[in-house]
Amino acid sequence: MEIRQIITCLETRAPLCYQEGYDNAGLLTGDPGWEVSGALLTLDVTEAVIREAIEKKCNLVISHHPLIFRGLKKLTGRNHVERAVILAIKNDIALYAAHTNLDNMRQGVNDMIAEKLGLTRRRVLSPSKGTLRKLYTFAPRGKDTQRVLDALFAAGAGFIGGYSECSFSHPGTGSFKAGPGTHPYVGQPGIRHLEEESKIEVIFPAHLEARVLQALHEAHPYEEVAYDVVQLANPHPGIGSGLVGELPEPMPEAEFLQQVRRTMGAEGLRHTALLGRPVQKVAVCGGAGSFLLPAAIASGAGMFLSADFKYHEFFDADNQIVIADIGHFESEQYTVEIFYNIITEKIPNFAPLKSNIRTNPINYLH
Repeated sequence: MEIRQIITCLETRAPLCYQEGYDNAGLLTGDPGWEVSGALLTLDVTEAVIREAIEKKCNLVISHHPLIFRGLKKLTGRNHVERAVILAIKNDIALYAAHTNLDNMRQGVNDMIAEKLGLTRRRVLSPSKGTLRKLYTFAPRGKDTQRVLDALFAAGAGFIGGYSECSFSHPGTGSFKAGPGTHPYVGQPGIRHLEEESKIEVIFPAHLEARVLQALHEAHPYEEVAYDVVQLANPHPGIGSGLVGELPEPMPEAEFLQQVRRTMGAEGLRHTALLGRPVQKVAVCGGAGSFLLPAAIASGAGMFLSADFKYHEFFDADNQIVIADIGHFESEQYTVEIFYNIITEKIPNFAPLKSNIRTNPINYLH
């Protein structure tokens, strides 16, 4: 099996087009055509992790955080990133990262936190804009219109929230004159033809554009297919930052924080003043999530779990919500489970390995 097959599994769940503009997810070193000897799953890539991969004969390391993030101008081994990259290249180890593209997807990092904490009725906290497309096309009325619609739906178009096969069709009259060397489905070359057609409109997520257009061309009867694809400003309810969910029953704030500490192994949990109100609705964001605090407050959540809050950012809770900073590593530690589940679900006869290296650079004094 080639590395590209594992990459396809991961990018089907977390397409690269949904990573943030500052990110560097994807294949960082290696060749997608290499045969996979083994895959090692980790949150971070360090020299120790690469040595573990060498020892376990894994030529693919899959991480959440990209080792190459800010860009490299030299490879002289002067810092831990350069040394790790050199070690990977010298030993023909491919490095692949799924970072903010995995953060921004359902069944990703935030859903895993919510699952561990028992949150239900989940929804994306800050849905992304610009991730939806609308296709406009035209087909002869009747069975041809239905055939095109069936193909578009099968390719993943037509989903709006919990509804599928959503479309809009409007009758009209199309005109065309076939030129020399053409083979028109209807009409004669050199003569303007008028055809009763349906204008078809369907919505689809951006990452499916190539598949949707391929389905359109394969199902459409015309030799030349007229269509438009436009980007929508509508937010995608299933793609975006953070998550908000509910506990089965309200809990005292202090009791819930103790549950979070135990479940997430958050030894250094920091939080703002408790408000003396039972908590049921909870917002979460794996990694650095302070930018989502306004959205967490607007959602009506009683508590916001995330990481990397700065001193002055805690003041922004303003007695409207309890901020709980559980630690960056702690909030994303279960990403390895996500990788494992994605791969074994799609390739059940392949068993990736979970790294035994604890990569958290932060230690706590007890």
